[in-house]
Parts: sequence; structure tokens; C-alpha cells
Amino acid sequence: MATAIPPHGHQDTNPSGDNPGEASTWDVELLRVLVSRKGTHVDAQWAIHPQLKHDLQPDEWKEVNELMAQVTTLVGNRFSQVLSQVEPDPPGHA
Repeated sequence: MATAIPPHGHQDTNPSGDNPGEASTWDVELLRVLVSRKGTHVDAQWAIHPQLKHDLQPDEWKEVNELMAQVTTLVGNRFSQVLSQVEPDPPGHA
């Protein structure tokens, strides 16, 4: 989890109200991996926060792309394996 400074002009010091007088913290999603399926087709995708993408150097962005391609492949393959064990294809007629 990352913390960020509230947007400019934001007046709430603590949106949750848990600890009055304390500075607020903001949860920011920097990276997301989404695995979905339609029938037996499994699709794995990833996304990165636009500001993080903007802040990366070209070689860093290339490395992130390569690593996330590996992550989505691993996650997608594992999801497919588990899915095939839970819902094996029923026998059919040719």
C-alpha cells in the first residue's frame, strides 16, 4: 500500500474520522493484475497508475513491461490449472 499527499485544495484532515487532528493518508493503487474467464478461456491483464508510468525512464518501463508479462503469464496459467481441476471438461461426443 502506498500513501499519497491529498490533492491540492483538499480540506479534510482525516476522512475516516478515526483520529481527529492527524494527517490523512490516501490509498493509491499503483499496480493491478486482473484475471478473468469466459468459459474455459482465461485472460490475465495488468495496469499501472498513469503517474507512475509517466515517472519511469524508458529502460525502467521496458523492464516493468517484461516483468508484468511474466506475472500475468504465471497468474493466468495457475488460474487455468486450478480451474481445470475444479471444473474439468465433461466427456463429449466427437
